[in-house]
Amino acid sequence: MKTLKMYEASDKMVTLMRDNYHLLQTLESFGIHLGFGDKTVKEMCEENNVDTYTFLAVVNYTINGHSDFNDDAQLDVRTLLHYLEASHTYFLDYQLPTIRKKLGDCLDSDNALGQLIMKFFDDYAREIQRHMRYEEKTLFPYVEALLNGEAKKNYNVDTFSKHHESTDRVLIELKLMVIKYLPSDGKTNNKLMAALYDIYNNEEWLRNHANVEDYIFTPAIRRLENQLKQDKVTRNISTMVNKSGNDNNDMLSDREREVIVSLVQGMSNKEIADHLCISVNTVITHRRNIARKLQIHSPAGLTVYAIVNGLVDISSVKL
Repeated sequence: MKTLKMYEASDKMVTLMRDNYHLLQTLESFGIHLGFGDKTVKEMCEENNVDTYTFLAVVNYTINGHSDFNDDAQLDVRTLLHYLEASHTYFLDYQLPTIRKKLGDCLDSDNALGQLIMKFFDDYAREIQRHMRYEEKTLFPYVEALLNGEAKKNYNVDTFSKHHESTDRVLIELKLMVIKYLPSDGKTNNKLMAALYDIYNNEEWLRNHANVEDYIFTPAIRRLENQLKQDKVTRNISTMVNKSGNDNNDMLSDREREVIVSLVQGMSNKEIADHLCISVNTVITHRRNIARKLQIHSPAGLTVYAIVNGLVDISSVKL
């Protein structure tokens, strides 16, 4: 069984690239250029304002297929976003046109099969462009808004996941079409092999790109969404603290505070009476007095009041 190689921040960048030449474009998409001498991964990432941990997460995933990133709070979403944006630019503006030119150079434009293959490729190019432009117009701005502390009501990362289909299927079909049916004379054989080699490489590139989105980027966005929701709860509680202060809390008797804590813990009137060694009628009287003093009549309102006034700890309350 092959031993997985997990690269670390202290490894030389040249060693990483020497062992994994297929990561050269990944390096470029992170904004890290060649000419790094003997500098470490960490040194090169810091020089180029790239989060080292996130860079290594993508690199090690691409090499080893490790995808346990659901609870990885160290991932930097902005670094991932910039990486994916640059990857789209590379594929749409350079790689697709390059493959098309190589195919065109080795296909006879007067040959019906050659024309069909070119049409097949052009249809594929339009489809993948549509796929990536959707992400650029919808998903990426949504993530930018999350990073700025803004949440949209009608969109979330699960909506994206449900519609994130594979984009390498057509390349697989194109590859098989060329291999099975396209004859080659001696003059065009080398060009055809070069085009076919690029198709193979891009099939793998697209698979890795989609997996990074599914197994690294998507969990990171989901975690950001949950954090934003929690921050909103915290802000709302802080606002209530600022508005309420301790004036109302000072109006309550010790026994009334005990009743509130018991209610927050989910006790019934009978359970509160047994717990505090008082009658049920006395509990009801305390509850009426509490509602009158605080102008709070619901269990949820009392829960928030208890949290903001320090009667219970927020970590012990199910929000």
